[in-house]
Amino acid sequence: MLAYDYPILGLFWSMMIFFLWFAWIMLVFRVIMDVFRNHEMSGIAKAFWLIFVIIVPWFGVLIYLLANGSDMAKRSIEQQQAAQDEFASYVRQTAGPVTGSADEITKLAGLRDSGVITDEEFAAQKAKLLA
Repeated sequence: MLAYDYPILGLFWSMMIFFLWFAWIMLVFRVIMDVFRNHEMSGIAKAFWLIFVIIVPWFGVLIYLLANGSDMAKRSIEQQQAAQDEFASYVRQTAGPVTGSADEITKLAGLRDSGVITDEEFAAQKAKLLA
């Protein structure tokens, strides 16, 4: 009975309106976040943009996108690049220096030459590293 009262095209348009509304809300929040992220803009300019976007949202967001759309993309890319660099730095710091088999064998040879380990221990450790 419900399907008869609410045809498939009506369902399609309802879903379309919902998704467009959701995309609009995301765009408004993205513009507001970009206003705060823009370090080149003064505090008064940020306040005027926010008031403009809040009071006249459709027109304010459209004008902001026309005026600052390419700068928004650049700031977003810079923020993502900074986050990637910070993550890579954290991984390098946490993982520590990478040492290969050649470095380990060189250290073992130094220990053998100084008399800390014997030739048999050196040969066993070398075989273990090369295996």
